[in-house]
This record gives sequence, structure tokens and C-alpha cells, in this order.
Amino acid sequence: MRYFNTEGICKPKVHYMVRLDDRLQEIRRLYIDQGKYFVINRGRQYGKTTTLTALADFLSDAYAVLPMDFQRISAAGFADEQAFSEKFIAYVEQLALQRNHLKEMICQDALQALTEQKDHGDVSMDLLFAGLSRICATAKRPVVLMIDEVDSASGHEVFIEFLSQLRAYYLDRENSPMFHSVILAGVYDIKNLKRRIRPDGEQRYNSPWNIAADFDMEMGFSAAQIQGMLEEYEKDRHTGMQTAVVSDEIYQYTAGYPYLVSAVCKAMDEKLPETLLAADSAVWTKEGVAQAVKLLLDKRLPLFDSMMRQISEYQELKQMLYAMLFWGETFAYNPDHPVIELACMFGYMKNSHKNVQVANRMFEMRLYNLFLAEEELSSTMSRLAKRHRNQFIEQGRLDMYRVLEKFVEYFQDIYGGSEEKFLENSGRKLFLLYLKPIINGIGNYYIESQTRDARRTDVIVDYAGEQFIIEMKIWHGEEYNRRGEQQLFGYLDSYHVNRGYLLSFNFNQNKTVGVRKIQIGDKTIVEAVV
Repeated sequence: MRYFNTEGICKPKVHYMVRLDDRLQEIRRLYIDQGKYFVINRGRQYGKTTTLTALADFLSDAYAVLPMDFQRISAAGFADEQAFSEKFIAYVEQLALQRNHLKEMICQDALQALTEQKDHGDVSMDLLFAGLSRICATAKRPVVLMIDEVDSASGHEVFIEFLSQLRAYYLDRENSPMFHSVILAGVYDIKNLKRRIRPDGEQRYNSPWNIAADFDMEMGFSAAQIQGMLEEYEKDRHTGMQTAVVSDEIYQYTAGYPYLVSAVCKAMDEKLPETLLAADSAVWTKEGVAQAVKLLLDKRLPLFDSMMRQISEYQELKQMLYAMLFWGETFAYNPDHPVIELACMFGYMKNSHKNVQVANRMFEMRLYNLFLAEEELSSTMSRLAKRHRNQFIEQGRLDMYRVLEKFVEYFQDIYGGSEEKFLENSGRKLFLLYLKPIINGIGNYYIESQTRDARRTDVIVDYAGEQFIIEMKIWHGEEYNRRGEQQLFGYLDSYHVNRGYLLSFNFNQNKTVGVRKIQIGDKTIVEAVV
């Protein structure tokens, strides 16, 4: 029986996975058939290795494919030219022995001549490439080189020389045969490697790989691709799920990040039935997706740990994310900005309509949890919410009216005399610090990024299968307030609920503090003003 895999390479016969056939055909048509040298540069656990593995098999009908993984070469193998050349030749020799199609495609005399140089201990980078050129010239099919995990080599001088040789042969392919196509895969941008130029460790940037074609194919999964995977699962398991609904909900949380898609599905398949003590028909729903996301956000996943390390190391990135999430600030996408480039390279942020944005809802929720946890211990609002949590829950349901009512009361008591600028920047954060301990353990929340700006933020709360839409906004006049109410009514329609909540931070001296209900047709808005 197949299962959802989050550890290593995904294989169609063993795992439920998004089918890659269309993607492989596009890579072949746009890059391999045209003889491109290129880099697949994506964040961690973004499906690079799975794609390369599938591509190697996909191309084997027309190409002699050499699939390498530089993690298999130890640090000693990058010590100098001879050590690297010997390891590289041994790797090619091993592939030629293990892969049947290579035995037939590669001229054994050319391979033997190269291995003899290794065995005699007389090989340099120049001799390595001369031997590789002979192999490519005599092969029965064009030779494609794939190297995964090139990050393992990026800190070594000898790898820079290897790329320089590849570049030189690429530019002179008519006279000096070389690989038909080369694919390098890793997290870091190989075009901007740090090159060691002095024994004291001083570094400068070097670009020996400026021949690389831009690889701009989308490697995340669409909702339709996720649905195709779930339909295969449904054929085997017969859960009765609405695959279109569930796949769209998974996409909303993950934005198609391959690891997160598999992790959510795996949690729903393996963890939720025992956690919820529910049948599959209750698990494979929108509510089940939310529960699976909550389980994952409470775990120490390596992907999240990596993100936290980068944020801790790059304080400017942390400050940028904080301002985006809590203050609604926007930052223009600029590939020359080192922090923005780094965050996008790792896959934590993305270019969205010329502004940077957190890459997906799950990353954003994890970041909110981090930032709020750092301030939770010192937050009076948070302590009060924890102390009086029981008054907000009635028969297992969240009383959001009561939540807002008490927030107004606590807010006025604690911050009524604070200066306006502090409240304008901190009001939304204070509400989230107050809300988090109330729903903790059962509920979850996320911010609707499409509506977040300096004036407005929509919070979606999921609690025990019930959704609450809360618009938080800063008061900017009666007309703006009426527009906000109308926007919220429209938003309720899209979420198919009849009640919404409006939290207004009003700094007018003559404001009316409190909670009131506004009824328009069959829709109710509970408005709280502080």
C-alpha cells in the first residue's frame, strides 16, 4: 500500500505524489533538448532531488545520463585538484557499472583511459576534463550531467575551478566536445559563490557560472496537481472526500510547497484518525486540513527549524518580517538587496506583485507564533486571557462576542492612557497576544494576507470546526468605517458565514468605546471599538 512520504525521494510506485510528467517534459523541451547548462536553485525540501531522480529516468531513452550527488564526496575529496579529480572519475566509473543504459552508451575504451589515469595517481583538473571530453565525443548518445547537493562543494576552491572548466568547454563545444547539458541543484545561488583567495579565510564573490540559463519553472504544486494526487489516494482508500475542496484547502495553507503538501497529507492519513478518533470521512475535510496544519505547527520540523535559524542569524530579515506581519508595512522586491535575496533563495519569502511576501500561510503562522511567544511572558493581555480563559468557552464552543467584550475592557484598563503612536503600531499585536492563549490547544488562526495593510488586517479563527472572521482596522473616519463594514459583509459571503467581527482602534477623543451589533439583511457584524 502506497503512503505519503516526507523523508527523501518520492517514488510513484511506493508513494502518493504529484505526477511530474508534464514538468519533466517541459524541462526536457526547454532546457535539455536545447543543450542548456542551468541551475535548479530552490529552498530546502522543495522536491529538487525527487525531480532530478525522475528526470534521469525520463531522459534515459535519448540521453546518457550521469546523475551525481556531491554529498557522496567527502570533504577530503575537495582538498585539491587531484583528490577531486580522482573522486569524480571513480564516481563516473561506478555509474557506468551500475546503470545498464550507460554500459551501452559510453565507450569503454574512453572510460578505461580515464580510470587508468586515476589508478596511476596522475590526474589533474585539465586531464579530468580531457578525459570527459573523450567520453562525450565517443558516446552513442549525448551525455547529460546532473549534480545534486552542490551546496556540499560550494565552499571549496576546487569546485570553482571545476565550474570554470565546464564554462570553458561549454563555450568551445564545437571544437572540444563536452556534456550536452549540465544541471546543478542546490539551495544556494551557484552564480554567486564565495571564493577563498587567501589562507586567512578572506573571501570574495566570483561568478564562474554566468553561462547558466535562467531556470524559472514553477516547482511548487498547483491545487489541480494536489487534487490529482488525492484522487489516486481516494481510489485506494474510498474516504468519500471532495478532492477538489480538500486540495484547494491544502493549497491555501501551503501555496504548493512540496514538503508541506506531503506533510499535511501524511498527518491527515496517519495522525488525525487516532488524534480525533474520527472516521476517514471526517478527516479528509477542510476542518481536517486545519487540524493537520495545527499538528505540524506544533512540531519541530527541520524545515521550520532551518527558517528559525536564518531569522535568528539575520536580524534585518527578522525586523522586516515583524514589520510586515504586525504593522502591515510593504517592502519592494529587490533582488540586489542581500536580505531579500537570501529569504527568497531559501523559499521563506517570494516576489508577489513587485513586493516581498511570506511564501505561504504555514510559514506565516509559524512566524506569528515565534514573535508572539517572544512577548507572551511579558504581556499583561496574555496573562489575563490565560487566567480567565474558561469564560470564553461554552459547551466546547468559542464565544467570540465575549472575547471582544473583555478585550475592550482589558484594553481600556491597561492602555487607555498610552500614546496614539504606540497603540497604532501595537494594537493588532496586542489582540493576537490576547487571542492566542484563549484558542490555544484546540483552535488556530491565520491572517488573510490579501487584505493586510497598514490600515486593515483580517484574522480568520478556526475553533472546533467553526470559523470566525475578524477585521481589525485603525479608524480613519466614518466613511472609511462604513466601507470597511461593507467589505466585511462581502467577505462573509465568500466564507459562507452570517456573522463577522470588527475590531476598531479609534483614537478620536469623542469615540464611543464598547461592543455593538450591526444587522444588514441576514448578516450580523459585531463591532468592538477601543
